[in-house]
Amino acid sequence: MTGVRRTTWAALRARRRPLGRLAAWSVGESLPALLSGLLVARAVDQGFLAGRFTTGLAWLAGLAVAVLIGAVATGRVYRSLGAVVEPFRDELATRVVDGALREATRAGGRPDSAAVARLTQQVEVVRDTFGGLLLVVRGFLFTAGAALLGLLALSPPLAAAVAAPLLLGLAVFAAALPAMVTHQRAQVAAGEELGRSAAAALTGHRDVLACGGQGRVIAAVDRRIVAQSNAERTLARMAALRSLSLGLGGWLPVVVLLLAAPWLVRQGLSTGAVLGALVYVTTGLQPALHALVQGVGGGGLRYAVTLDRILRSCPPPGPHDEAPPVAPPPDPHPVAPPPALGPAPRTAAVRARGLTFRYGPHARPVLADFTLTVAHGEHLAVVGPSGAGKSTLAALIAGLVPPESGSVHLADTPVTAATPQALARLRVLVPQEAYVRTGTLADNLLYLRPEADEATVAAALEALGAWPLVDRLGGLAAEVEPGALSAGERQLIAAVRAYLAPAPLVILDEATCHLDPSMEARVERAFARRPGTLVVIAHRISSALRAHRVLVFDGDRPLVGSHQELLHHSPTYRELVGHWQEPAPDTRRAVTSTRG
Repeated sequence: MTGVRRTTWAALRARRRPLGRLAAWSVGESLPALLSGLLVARAVDQGFLAGRFTTGLAWLAGLAVAVLIGAVATGRVYRSLGAVVEPFRDELATRVVDGALREATRAGGRPDSAAVARLTQQVEVVRDTFGGLLLVVRGFLFTAGAALLGLLALSPPLAAAVAAPLLLGLAVFAAALPAMVTHQRAQVAAGEELGRSAAAALTGHRDVLACGGQGRVIAAVDRRIVAQSNAERTLARMAALRSLSLGLGGWLPVVVLLLAAPWLVRQGLSTGAVLGALVYVTTGLQPALHALVQGVGGGGLRYAVTLDRILRSCPPPGPHDEAPPVAPPPDPHPVAPPPALGPAPRTAAVRARGLTFRYGPHARPVLADFTLTVAHGEHLAVVGPSGAGKSTLAALIAGLVPPESGSVHLADTPVTAATPQALARLRVLVPQEAYVRTGTLADNLLYLRPEADEATVAAALEALGAWPLVDRLGGLAAEVEPGALSAGERQLIAAVRAYLAPAPLVILDEATCHLDPSMEARVERAFARRPGTLVVIAHRISSALRAHRVLVFDGDRPLVGSHQELLHHSPTYRELVGHWQEPAPDTRRAVTSTRG
């Protein structure tokens, strides 16, 4: 916990002026605790017991004035508290975000889902508990100190009789703190593990269902839930030690005063002084101790353990983190050709050279000097994080948007010079949001190839597994209501339409994302067997395992190669696949950069 102490002390030292204002207003707030017992004693001894009722009320009126002053000071205390707590919270949030970004963007790094819990939960826990700790520790020091000073003014023996059990209760509480910290740390760690387990289960739920691993995943998450539940119960049991401390330090002084009251009166202590002592204990010391034990034993433990977790998970940047990025050395090995796919054609299905594209003149390029060749008959999968440029590449290849610079040729035809009719004969693009129009099912399937005969349509439906959908809709002649179809059904209709199209190049831009994994695999295998070339903008990483080659958008340096080749060369691809084993040595040379 050295880092917690150092960080806390640094945060307080950096805000001396707000702390000074907080201490000054705390003096005013503790005024009732300092004067309450003395004024009550004077009201009883010099007023009510002496038969001077007005004098007694005057002394109590003085106490009322002190309470009003304390109330005004309390409002100022909270205003000063924000000037200390909020900047500390901002510093921690900045540290968590910086640490998560460094880890996610460094070579070989990976995103950490627990960073979300640290930012949205743990930083807020530290903020709230830091403010609470300042309040209760400050309150105990000023309130308990004022009450003890008042007791000392009434009677030094009384002050000693009260201080002894108070110190005993504090000692018991301090002795139990290490165990409390250990159990609180276990509770925070269990919460993070549960967050990671739940995030992994939710992220991979489609593949879990496809592989039939529901039972195993549920059991893993359940173990994390049980672990966190056990940690919470252990923390609850530690509350018994806090109760013991409160009993010794808060209630034992009351018992001592009540038992010793007759003896104290015989020794010459006035009745008002005994009553004033009880007021100091019950309205000053006891509430202050209760707030301290509950605050430090609850919020204080959460503060120490949670802040320690943040500091360990998000260390400050080292010298290597501040160094400018170094460009990778050029690959000295020759670029390997794509897999053999029969006799080599004279022209490529897709040839992109030096493509640069950005959304707006001042925007960061989505693609920069991008070069790619896709051979006739090849099956290419394009993978990468969301927003990396996969759909932009599909639109450029299909000729839907012009590049800022560079060129795209489909079978030696430049897409920027081709008419829409010519492009329709060269390629078919199936987007994620499939278009289905009102009309018969046959109209929707055949409008890219209206001359297709029944046997051709039947073969396409069989290849893509679409006959159950046809039967459900009532046959090919049935009227289709697009709004009544599910997203997956619309995608399947669009896939059959593209399968029937005469274009030799098919581009599936996340066109099967609403299908279940088994149906997605069937559709992609059908397109791979279809004569022509297939480019799949992958929604699931399993699409990459079915392709001849894979293009991965790995930061600013897209790479193309086989599955095994990319496992070695691309940290992004390893993260997407979830595979960290070292590949065989003979797969290290064939990865190609897409830089022109």
